[in-house]
Amino acid sequence: MALGVHSEVGKLRTVMVCRPGLAHRRLTPANCGALLFDDVIWVDRAIEDHAYFTTAMRERAIEVLEFGDLLTDVCADRVARDWILDRRIVEEEVGTGMSRELRTWLAEMRPARLAELLVGGVAKAELPFDARGLFGGYLEDSDFVIQPLVNLIFQRDPSAWIYDGVVLSPMFWPARKKEGLLLDAIYHFHPRFSGAANMWWGGDLQQHYGAETLEGGDVMSIGQGVVLMGMGERSSPQAVTQLARRLFAANGARRVIACQLAKMRTSMHLDTIFSFLDIDLVSIYPEIADRIRCTSLYPGDVPGEVRYERHEQTFLQVVAGALGVHTLRVLTTGGDTYAAEREQWDDGNNVLALDRGVVLAYDRNTYTNQKMRDAGVNVIEVPGGELGRGRGGTHCLSCPVERDPVEL
Repeated sequence: MALGVHSEVGKLRTVMVCRPGLAHRRLTPANCGALLFDDVIWVDRAIEDHAYFTTAMRERAIEVLEFGDLLTDVCADRVARDWILDRRIVEEEVGTGMSRELRTWLAEMRPARLAELLVGGVAKAELPFDARGLFGGYLEDSDFVIQPLVNLIFQRDPSAWIYDGVVLSPMFWPARKKEGLLLDAIYHFHPRFSGAANMWWGGDLQQHYGAETLEGGDVMSIGQGVVLMGMGERSSPQAVTQLARRLFAANGARRVIACQLAKMRTSMHLDTIFSFLDIDLVSIYPEIADRIRCTSLYPGDVPGEVRYERHEQTFLQVVAGALGVHTLRVLTTGGDTYAAEREQWDDGNNVLALDRGVVLAYDRNTYTNQKMRDAGVNVIEVPGGELGRGRGGTHCLSCPVERDPVEL
Protein backbone atom coordinates (compact mmCIF):
# COMPACT_ATOMS: atom_id res chain seq x y z
CA MET A 1 0.00 0.00 0.00
CA ALA A 2 1.25 3.49 -0.86
CA LEU A 3 2.02 5.98 1.88
CA GLY A 4 -1.00 7.94 3.02
CA VAL A 5 -3.55 8.38 5.79
CA HIS A 6 -7.15 7.93 4.67
CA SER A 7 -9.08 7.91 7.95
CA GLU A 8 -8.73 8.27 11.71
CA VAL A 9 -9.77 4.69 12.55
CA GLY A 10 -8.84 2.46 9.62
CA LYS A 11 -6.16 -0.18 10.13
CA LEU A 12 -2.92 1.57 11.12
CA ARG A 13 -0.06 0.17 9.03
CA THR A 14 2.92 2.45 9.65
CA VAL A 15 3.56 5.10 12.28
CA MET A 16 6.45 7.42 13.12
CA VAL A 17 7.45 8.06 16.75
CA CYS A 18 10.32 9.72 18.63
CA ARG A 19 11.59 8.14 21.84
CA PRO A 20 12.62 10.36 24.79
CA GLY A 21 16.33 10.98 25.14
CA LEU A 22 19.05 13.58 25.51
CA ALA A 23 16.73 16.53 24.93
CA HIS A 24 14.62 15.54 27.92
CA ARG A 25 17.68 15.14 30.17
CA ARG A 26 18.27 18.84 29.53
CA LEU A 27 14.86 19.88 30.89
CA THR A 28 15.11 21.81 34.18
CA PRO A 29 12.58 23.64 36.36
CA ALA A 30 14.06 26.87 34.99
CA ASN A 31 13.74 26.08 31.28
CA CYS A 32 10.83 23.64 31.00
CA GLY A 33 8.22 26.38 30.63
CA ALA A 34 9.99 27.98 27.67
CA LEU A 35 10.33 24.50 26.16
CA LEU A 36 6.56 23.93 26.56
CA PHE A 37 6.73 21.23 29.24
CA ASP A 38 4.82 21.65 32.50
CA ASP A 39 7.52 19.94 34.53
CA VAL A 40 10.76 18.01 34.26
CA ILE A 41 10.33 14.31 33.56
CA TRP A 42 11.86 11.13 34.90
CA VAL A 43 13.63 10.30 31.66
CA ASP A 44 14.51 6.66 32.30
CA ARG A 45 10.90 5.88 33.17
CA ALA A 46 9.67 7.86 30.17
CA ILE A 47 11.92 5.76 27.92
CA GLU A 48 10.49 2.56 29.42
CA ASP A 49 6.93 3.80 29.01
CA HIS A 50 7.54 4.87 25.43
CA ALA A 51 8.95 1.41 24.68
CA TYR A 52 5.73 -0.06 26.11
CA PHE A 53 3.79 2.22 23.76
CA THR A 54 5.72 1.13 20.67
CA THR A 55 5.69 -2.54 21.65
CA ALA A 56 1.90 -2.45 21.89
CA MET A 57 1.81 -1.34 18.26
CA ARG A 58 4.41 -3.78 17.00
CA GLU A 59 2.50 -6.63 18.63
CA ARG A 60 -0.38 -5.74 16.31
CA ALA A 61 1.94 -5.90 13.25
CA ILE A 62 2.19 -2.12 12.92
CA GLU A 63 5.45 -0.88 11.45
CA VAL A 64 6.99 1.61 13.90
CA LEU A 65 9.53 4.03 12.47
CA GLU A 66 11.76 5.68 15.07
CA PHE A 67 12.57 9.30 14.25
CA GLY A 68 16.11 9.11 15.62
CA ASP A 69 16.91 6.08 13.48
CA LEU A 70 15.54 7.76 10.36
CA LEU A 71 17.55 10.91 11.08
CA THR A 72 20.70 8.85 11.65
CA ASP A 73 20.23 7.24 8.23
CA VAL A 74 19.84 10.67 6.67
CA CYS A 75 22.94 12.03 8.44
CA ALA A 76 24.98 9.18 6.96
CA ASP A 77 24.37 10.71 3.53
CA ARG A 78 26.92 13.50 2.99
CA VAL A 79 24.61 15.48 0.71
CA ALA A 80 21.76 15.26 3.22
CA ARG A 81 24.06 16.13 6.13
CA ASP A 82 25.27 19.25 4.32
CA TRP A 83 21.68 20.16 3.45
CA ILE A 84 20.71 20.09 7.14
CA LEU A 85 23.76 21.94 8.41
CA ASP A 86 23.49 24.60 5.70
CA ARG A 87 20.03 25.41 7.06
CA ARG A 88 20.54 24.80 10.78
CA ILE A 89 23.98 26.29 11.48
CA VAL A 90 23.49 29.81 10.19
CA GLU A 91 24.77 33.13 11.48
CA GLU A 92 21.24 34.29 12.25
CA GLU A 93 21.04 31.49 14.84
CA VAL A 94 24.56 30.98 16.20
CA GLY A 95 26.21 34.31 15.49
CA THR A 96 29.17 35.18 13.29
CA GLY A 97 31.89 34.24 15.77
CA MET A 98 31.43 30.48 15.87
CA SER A 99 29.27 29.41 12.92
CA ARG A 100 32.18 28.07 10.83
CA GLU A 101 33.83 26.11 13.66
CA LEU A 102 30.49 24.76 14.89
CA ARG A 103 29.52 23.56 11.44
CA THR A 104 32.91 21.91 10.87
CA TRP A 105 32.73 20.13 14.23
CA LEU A 106 29.22 18.81 13.56
CA ALA A 107 30.00 17.83 9.97
CA GLU A 108 32.78 15.48 11.14
CA MET A 109 30.63 13.58 13.65
CA ARG A 110 29.40 10.03 13.33
CA PRO A 111 25.83 10.02 11.95
CA ALA A 112 24.24 8.73 15.16
CA ARG A 113 25.93 11.38 17.30
CA LEU A 114 25.02 14.18 14.91
CA ALA A 115 21.40 13.04 14.87
CA GLU A 116 21.39 12.91 18.67
CA LEU A 117 22.71 16.48 19.00
CA LEU A 118 20.41 17.92 16.34
CA VAL A 119 17.52 16.77 18.53
CA GLY A 120 19.14 16.85 21.97
CA GLY A 121 20.85 20.21 21.62
CA VAL A 122 24.37 21.47 22.32
CA ALA A 123 25.42 23.51 25.37
CA LYS A 124 28.26 26.02 25.25
CA ALA A 125 30.30 23.92 27.70
CA GLU A 126 30.24 20.99 25.27
CA LEU A 127 31.95 22.85 22.45
CA PRO A 128 35.51 21.65 21.71
CA PHE A 129 36.54 25.19 20.78
CA ASP A 130 36.24 28.64 22.34
CA ALA A 131 32.84 30.15 21.64
CA ARG A 132 33.92 33.45 20.16
CA GLY A 133 31.92 36.44 19.07
CA LEU A 134 29.30 38.45 20.88
CA PHE A 135 26.89 35.50 21.07
CA GLY A 136 29.57 33.16 22.42
CA GLY A 137 30.57 35.63 25.13
CA TYR A 138 26.94 36.27 26.00
CA LEU A 139 26.19 32.62 26.76
CA GLU A 140 26.74 30.91 30.10
CA ASP A 141 28.35 27.47 29.96
CA SER A 142 24.97 25.80 30.52
CA ASP A 143 23.21 27.86 27.83
CA PHE A 144 22.36 26.24 24.51
CA VAL A 145 24.08 26.98 21.24
CA ILE A 146 21.60 24.56 19.64
CA GLN A 147 18.28 24.35 21.48
CA PRO A 148 17.01 20.87 22.45
CA LEU A 149 13.86 19.84 20.59
CA VAL A 150 12.06 18.23 23.52
CA ASN A 151 8.67 18.33 21.80
CA LEU A 152 9.70 16.05 18.94
CA ILE A 153 8.40 13.29 21.19
CA PHE A 154 4.99 14.53 20.04
CA GLN A 155 5.39 13.43 16.44
CA ARG A 156 1.82 14.32 15.54
CA ASP A 157 2.57 18.01 15.20
CA PRO A 158 5.59 18.82 12.96
CA SER A 159 4.06 17.01 9.98
CA ALA A 160 0.70 15.51 9.09
CA TRP A 161 -0.29 13.02 6.41
CA ILE A 162 -3.47 14.02 4.60
CA TYR A 163 -4.73 11.26 2.32
CA ASP A 164 -1.90 10.56 -0.18
CA GLY A 165 0.31 13.51 0.75
CA VAL A 166 2.00 15.23 3.66
CA VAL A 167 2.21 18.74 5.06
CA LEU A 168 5.16 20.13 6.99
CA SER A 169 3.96 22.37 9.79
CA PRO A 170 5.09 25.98 10.19
CA MET A 171 4.76 25.80 13.96
CA PHE A 172 3.56 28.41 16.44
CA TRP A 173 6.04 28.54 19.32
CA PRO A 174 9.77 29.28 18.86
CA ALA A 175 10.63 26.13 20.85
CA ARG A 176 9.18 24.00 18.04
CA LYS A 177 10.00 25.87 14.86
CA LYS A 178 13.21 23.90 14.12
CA GLU A 179 11.46 20.53 14.17
CA GLY A 180 10.17 20.85 10.63
CA LEU A 181 13.66 21.14 9.15
CA LEU A 182 14.57 17.65 10.37
CA LEU A 183 11.28 16.20 9.12
CA ASP A 184 11.87 17.91 5.79
CA ALA A 185 15.28 16.22 5.57
CA ILE A 186 13.78 12.81 6.35
CA TYR A 187 10.99 13.16 3.79
CA HIS A 188 13.37 14.53 1.17
CA PHE A 189 16.38 12.23 1.58
CA HIS A 190 15.39 9.00 3.36
CA PRO A 191 14.74 6.14 0.91
CA ARG A 192 11.60 5.19 2.84
CA PHE A 193 10.01 8.51 1.87
CA SER A 194 11.94 10.19 -0.94
CA GLY A 195 9.63 10.64 -3.93
CA ALA A 196 6.95 8.51 -2.26
CA ALA A 197 4.39 11.18 -1.39
CA ASN A 198 3.01 14.52 -2.43
CA MET A 199 4.21 17.49 -0.40
CA TRP A 200 1.01 19.47 -0.04
CA TRP A 201 2.46 22.47 1.74
CA GLY A 202 5.31 23.63 3.95
CA GLY A 203 8.18 21.99 2.09
CA ASP A 204 10.43 25.04 2.43
CA LEU A 205 10.53 25.96 6.10
CA GLN A 206 13.17 28.60 5.38
CA GLN A 207 10.30 30.59 3.93
CA HIS A 208 8.72 33.21 6.17
CA TYR A 209 5.13 32.13 6.76
CA GLY A 210 4.03 35.19 8.68
CA ALA A 211 0.79 34.51 10.54
CA GLU A 212 0.37 31.13 8.85
CA THR A 213 0.95 28.61 11.64
CA LEU A 214 -0.25 25.02 11.66
CA GLU A 215 0.34 21.94 13.82
CA GLY A 216 -0.59 18.35 13.08
CA GLY A 217 -2.68 17.89 16.22
CA ASP A 218 -5.21 20.15 14.52
CA VAL A 219 -5.39 18.02 11.35
CA MET A 220 -7.59 14.95 10.89
CA SER A 221 -8.26 13.14 7.61
CA ILE A 222 -11.62 11.62 8.49
CA GLY A 223 -12.48 10.01 5.13
CA GLN A 224 -14.60 10.85 2.08
CA GLY A 225 -12.03 13.47 1.08
CA VAL A 226 -12.86 15.54 4.18
CA VAL A 227 -10.26 17.06 6.50
CA LEU A 228 -10.92 18.57 9.93
CA MET A 229 -8.61 21.43 10.86
CA GLY A 230 -8.63 23.03 14.29
CA MET A 231 -7.99 26.74 14.76
CA GLY A 232 -7.07 27.48 18.37
CA GLU A 233 -3.86 28.29 20.21
CA ARG A 234 -1.49 26.88 17.59
CA SER A 235 -3.11 26.82 14.11
CA SER A 236 -4.30 29.98 12.38
CA PRO A 237 -7.11 30.64 9.89
CA GLN A 238 -4.50 31.98 7.47
CA ALA A 239 -2.73 28.61 7.47
CA VAL A 240 -5.95 26.62 7.21
CA THR A 241 -7.03 28.64 4.18
CA GLN A 242 -3.63 28.33 2.51
CA LEU A 243 -3.47 24.57 3.04
CA ALA A 244 -7.06 24.15 1.81
CA ARG A 245 -6.17 26.01 -1.40
CA ARG A 246 -3.17 23.74 -1.96
CA LEU A 247 -5.22 20.60 -1.32
CA PHE A 248 -8.01 21.67 -3.65
CA ALA A 249 -5.58 22.65 -6.42
CA ALA A 250 -3.98 19.18 -6.27
CA ASN A 251 -7.27 17.27 -5.78
CA GLY A 252 -5.91 16.20 -2.40
CA ALA A 253 -9.21 16.80 -0.59
CA ARG A 254 -12.70 17.91 -1.52
CA ARG A 255 -13.68 19.67 1.72
CA VAL A 256 -11.95 21.19 4.72
CA ILE A 257 -13.92 21.82 7.91
CA ALA A 258 -12.31 24.62 9.92
CA CYS A 259 -13.07 24.17 13.62
CA GLN A 260 -12.67 27.31 15.74
CA LEU A 261 -11.48 26.47 19.27
CA ALA A 262 -10.93 28.56 22.36
CA LYS A 263 -7.32 29.83 22.43
CA MET A 264 -6.07 28.13 25.57
CA ARG A 265 -3.45 25.55 26.53
CA THR A 266 -6.15 23.12 27.63
CA SER A 267 -7.30 22.91 24.02
CA MET A 268 -4.06 23.71 22.21
CA HIS A 269 -5.05 21.29 19.41
CA LEU A 270 -8.30 19.77 18.21
CA ASP A 271 -7.09 16.32 19.25
CA THR A 272 -6.79 17.37 22.90
CA ILE A 273 -10.58 17.49 23.19
CA PHE A 274 -11.75 15.16 20.40
CA SER A 275 -10.71 11.71 19.09
CA PHE A 276 -12.31 9.03 16.92
CA LEU A 277 -12.72 5.57 18.46
CA ASP A 278 -14.64 4.01 15.56
CA ILE A 279 -16.32 5.21 12.40
CA ASP A 280 -19.26 6.68 14.29
CA LEU A 281 -17.91 6.70 17.87
CA VAL A 282 -16.00 9.66 19.27
CA SER A 283 -14.56 10.83 22.58
CA ILE A 284 -15.01 14.52 23.43
CA TYR A 285 -14.58 17.02 26.22
CA PRO A 286 -17.95 18.79 25.92
CA GLU A 287 -17.05 21.89 27.94
CA ILE A 288 -14.86 22.98 25.01
CA ALA A 289 -16.14 20.90 22.08
CA ASP A 290 -19.70 22.20 22.46
CA ARG A 291 -18.43 25.72 21.76
CA ILE A 292 -16.61 24.88 18.53
CA ARG A 293 -17.82 26.87 15.53
CA CYS A 294 -17.41 25.33 12.10
CA THR A 295 -16.87 26.71 8.62
CA SER A 296 -16.53 24.47 5.57
CA LEU A 297 -14.10 25.34 2.78
CA TYR A 298 -14.67 24.05 -0.75
CA PRO A 299 -12.97 24.61 -4.11
CA GLY A 300 -14.31 27.72 -5.79
CA ASP A 301 -15.40 28.11 -9.42
CA VAL A 302 -12.07 29.69 -10.33
CA PRO A 303 -8.70 27.93 -9.76
CA GLY A 304 -7.18 29.10 -6.49
CA GLU A 305 -10.51 30.36 -5.19
CA VAL A 306 -12.00 29.01 -1.96
CA ARG A 307 -15.71 28.98 -1.19
CA TYR A 308 -16.85 29.23 2.45
CA GLU A 309 -19.95 27.92 4.20
CA ARG A 310 -20.52 28.87 7.83
CA HIS A 311 -22.51 26.36 9.85
CA GLU A 312 -25.14 26.98 12.48
CA GLN A 313 -25.06 23.29 13.42
CA THR A 314 -22.97 21.95 16.28
CA PHE A 315 -19.49 20.60 15.68
CA LEU A 316 -20.68 17.01 16.08
CA GLN A 317 -23.58 17.54 13.68
CA VAL A 318 -21.24 18.97 11.06
CA VAL A 319 -18.81 16.05 11.39
CA ALA A 320 -21.62 13.48 11.26
CA GLY A 321 -23.03 15.10 8.13
CA ALA A 322 -19.62 15.11 6.46
CA LEU A 323 -19.26 11.39 7.13
CA GLY A 324 -22.78 10.63 5.97
CA VAL A 325 -23.93 9.18 9.29
CA HIS A 326 -27.16 10.22 10.98
CA THR A 327 -25.58 10.84 14.38
CA LEU A 328 -22.29 10.15 16.07
CA ARG A 329 -22.15 8.07 19.20
CA VAL A 330 -20.50 10.29 21.78
CA LEU A 331 -18.48 9.43 24.89
CA THR A 332 -17.69 12.39 27.10
CA THR A 333 -14.68 12.59 29.41
CA GLY A 334 -15.29 10.33 32.41
CA GLY A 335 -15.97 11.04 36.07
CA ASP A 336 -17.60 13.95 37.88
CA THR A 337 -16.87 17.58 37.00
CA TYR A 338 -13.51 17.55 38.79
CA ALA A 339 -12.38 14.18 37.43
CA ALA A 340 -13.42 15.07 33.89
CA GLU A 341 -11.41 18.28 33.96
CA ARG A 342 -8.38 16.41 35.31
CA GLU A 343 -8.65 13.60 32.76
CA GLN A 344 -9.02 16.01 29.84
CA TRP A 345 -5.87 17.77 31.07
CA ASP A 346 -4.17 14.37 31.26
CA ASP A 347 -5.14 13.60 27.64
CA GLY A 348 -8.10 11.33 28.29
CA ASN A 349 -9.66 12.43 24.98
CA ASN A 350 -6.36 12.14 23.10
CA VAL A 351 -6.20 8.49 22.07
CA LEU A 352 -4.71 6.69 19.09
CA ALA A 353 -6.91 4.25 17.17
CA LEU A 354 -4.99 1.22 15.92
CA ASP A 355 -8.05 -0.06 14.10
CA ARG A 356 -11.80 0.33 14.41
CA GLY A 357 -12.68 0.12 18.10
CA VAL A 358 -9.09 -0.47 19.28
CA VAL A 359 -7.22 2.39 20.94
CA LEU A 360 -4.08 3.16 22.92
CA ALA A 361 -4.77 5.37 25.95
CA TYR A 362 -2.93 6.56 29.05
CA ASP A 363 -3.59 4.36 32.07
CA ARG A 364 -4.13 7.31 34.42
CA ASN A 365 -7.49 8.27 32.84
CA THR A 366 -9.43 5.54 34.58
CA TYR A 367 -12.93 7.00 34.29
CA THR A 368 -12.67 7.80 30.59
CA ASN A 369 -11.05 4.46 29.78
CA GLN A 370 -13.85 2.62 31.54
CA LYS A 371 -16.49 4.54 29.58
CA MET A 372 -14.75 3.49 26.37
CA ARG A 373 -14.67 -0.14 27.48
CA ASP A 374 -18.35 0.00 28.40
CA ALA A 375 -19.01 1.13 24.83
CA GLY A 376 -17.21 -1.93 23.47
CA VAL A 377 -13.84 -0.33 22.74
CA ASN A 378 -10.69 -2.39 23.26
CA VAL A 379 -8.58 -0.01 25.36
CA ILE A 380 -4.87 -0.86 25.53
CA GLU A 381 -3.39 1.15 28.37
CA VAL A 382 0.02 2.83 28.24
CA PRO A 383 1.79 4.29 31.31
CA GLY A 384 1.28 8.05 31.06
CA GLY A 385 2.74 9.52 34.22
CA GLU A 386 5.89 10.84 32.53
CA LEU A 387 5.07 10.96 28.82
CA GLY A 388 2.16 13.33 29.38
CA ARG A 389 4.11 16.10 31.12
CA GLY A 390 4.36 18.01 27.85
CA ARG A 391 0.57 17.82 27.43
CA GLY A 392 0.19 15.09 24.85
CA GLY A 393 -1.47 11.68 24.78
CA THR A 394 -1.03 8.67 22.49
CA HIS A 395 -2.56 10.53 19.54
CA CYS A 396 0.08 13.26 20.02
CA LEU A 397 2.93 10.77 20.40
CA SER A 398 2.30 9.30 16.95
CA CYS A 399 2.43 10.39 13.32
CA PRO A 400 0.52 7.86 11.21
CA VAL A 401 2.16 7.41 7.82
CA GLU A 402 0.01 4.62 6.39
CA ARG A 403 -3.59 4.08 7.45
CA ASP A 404 -6.39 2.34 5.60
CA PRO A 405 -9.64 4.00 4.55
CA VAL A 406 -12.87 2.80 6.14
CA GLU A 407 -16.18 1.92 4.53
CA LEU A 408 -18.94 4.18 5.82
